[in-house]
Amino acid sequence: MNENKEIKIKAAKGRPMLTWVGKRPLTQVTAFPAQHIETFDPTGDLGKSKPEDVWSDWPGSYPKGGLLFHGDNKEVLAHLLANGFRGKVDLIYIDPPFDSGADYIRQVTLRNVPGTAKIDGEPYTLGEQIQYTDIWANDNYLQFMYERLLLLKELLSDTGNIFVHMDHHRVHYIKCILDEVFGTQNFINEIIWHKGREGGSSTSHSSNAAIPTEYQNILLYAKNRDNRYWNAPLGPYKESTLQNIKLDEKGWYYTRGRMGRIPAPWELEKGVSLKTYVSYDTSLTKEEVINTLTAPNTKAVPIGDIWNSDLITQSRKTDYRTEKPEDLLDIIINAGSPAEGIVLDCFIGSGTTAAVAQKLGRRWIGCDINKGAIQTTSKRLQSIIHEQIKALSKPMQKQLNIADNDKNTNVPPAQLSFTVWRVNDYDLAIQHNEAVNLACEYIGVERTRSDGFFDGTLGKRLVKIVPFGHPLSPLDLEEIKKELEARPEEDRNIVVVCLGKELAADSWLEDWNRLRKGNDAVNRIEVIELRTDPKYGKFIVHSPASAKVDIQKEKGKIKVKIEDFISPTIIERLEMDMQIFKAKITDWRSMVDCVMIDTAYDGKVFNVVLSDVPERKNDLVNGSYELPAPEGETMVAVKIIDMLGEEVLVVKKL
Repeated sequence: MNENKEIKIKAAKGRPMLTWVGKRPLTQVTAFPAQHIETFDPTGDLGKSKPEDVWSDWPGSYPKGGLLFHGDNKEVLAHLLANGFRGKVDLIYIDPPFDSGADYIRQVTLRNVPGTAKIDGEPYTLGEQIQYTDIWANDNYLQFMYERLLLLKELLSDTGNIFVHMDHHRVHYIKCILDEVFGTQNFINEIIWHKGREGGSSTSHSSNAAIPTEYQNILLYAKNRDNRYWNAPLGPYKESTLQNIKLDEKGWYYTRGRMGRIPAPWELEKGVSLKTYVSYDTSLTKEEVINTLTAPNTKAVPIGDIWNSDLITQSRKTDYRTEKPEDLLDIIINAGSPAEGIVLDCFIGSGTTAAVAQKLGRRWIGCDINKGAIQTTSKRLQSIIHEQIKALSKPMQKQLNIADNDKNTNVPPAQLSFTVWRVNDYDLAIQHNEAVNLACEYIGVERTRSDGFFDGTLGKRLVKIVPFGHPLSPLDLEEIKKELEARPEEDRNIVVVCLGKELAADSWLEDWNRLRKGNDAVNRIEVIELRTDPKYGKFIVHSPASAKVDIQKEKGKIKVKIEDFISPTIIERLEMDMQIFKAKITDWRSMVDCVMIDTAYDGKVFNVVLSDVPERKNDLVNGSYELPAPEGETMVAVKIIDMLGEEVLVVKKL
């Protein structure tokens, strides 16, 4: 996992083929190594032997537990292909950007402090934090999706299913691309999620819209429809069925269409219709029968391709506005993957796919380029695994299961651990999108919402902002070259904004601009390197968060006490000076999202020995902790993450 590899990608051969400006087949991609940065393993699960029938297909280069990757998903997918996951993934669910022109945000607030939660009637809100901006030129969006779908097909198993969650903006285009990549013969269905006008949607309901949009689309394809895994999802009995229940001397039946018997839910077998006769206790009253058939979690009727509130409850677990309900993923994962299957989501966002996969006993892989998404997902999974550990410690009671009818139900956790990896370095002290906004404001870039490749204009010049997680490289410049080749009529010069620059990029730029001299030159490229540029340089002066932490070793125990924590960025967000802030916010814990401790830190991988993740938004971290001390000399690391996602790491050798 320490070398770059070139991964070959098979050509898409399906028909029809959608064409767009700059369409480029993805024939090969560079696979970068992954850096292991964090482990959550509260029970020593990663070191335990596991049933070979479940984990025998797992690549030996990775521990047998959940995998969470921080990085560009194109690079992460290539990495997975290079490290043994080709053809291993049983189910893929992705909820990618919809090309809707919307900013995808999460609400950020301070944790409430009892008695001081509000001052003068105002809540302490840090407002909205942009996680990513869904602004593309149509052609760039299609190329973005095309490349990732080609990679995902390579990872999908021969019996696998892929669910692509879209909305009305681009679903028709994406279906054409899916037809090309997977073949029209492998299209299974288009599911309509009737979500209503509230919650769970990224689509705005403008007052100018003639007809408000109340649904989203989920496209379902198989790697091979004749050989795919499928466990038909079941839903509750319809009210009309229940109201037509009648009794005769042979038992209960319903009258709708042809007469048939209603089996008890626990007597149903996979694929058995309501019209199939199954007799049971005729002494039950009609009310008792209806109560039985409408018991919580009773699912006995195959559902169609329209999923509504009868099936899916709108519930939020995080502050992400685009978070999808767990009920939705519950149906998808149960239907499309076997009990021991591998589930992949490379747009993990708030972590719903991984959370549900963990609850349903599946192995899972998640990925996101946004650090806030990785933190949210990690925190959510830590809470779920702690709950599962508690549940497994209690005596199991034999219960009558009337929910689902096959081995996919009540599957024990496939793992009680996960690891976090970084592919390339997309870490930044401040959120990338916020840094980009600051750069544009400072330099004077006028943002462009109609162009998915270039970020805006500076005078008459086009502006391209290179992701601040890595220095400008020749690869970045090659991408600009390809984009200009796809726009033969574009004659404007280019300004590239970056943080850091590789030496090889200077040589590339010198060769490029040598051919573009004089007043009539087109497409000259100049660079604003934000750390060193004489005019714009050094504008990002980030005051990092800091913590005062007392770490001691006494009588075989590690004692950690966080005495103070301050985040200048949070204070700036609240538009207060330091003294006013401290007078109003007297408890530092209101700024802290979670605390994690590693009692034997090796300087590379943070092993979470203790995680303090408050259950509710108004709860506070403890701040004082006592843990067993390892024998001999050890390094104790305390990771504090604030409400804006900034991390502070305090390390002490004992």
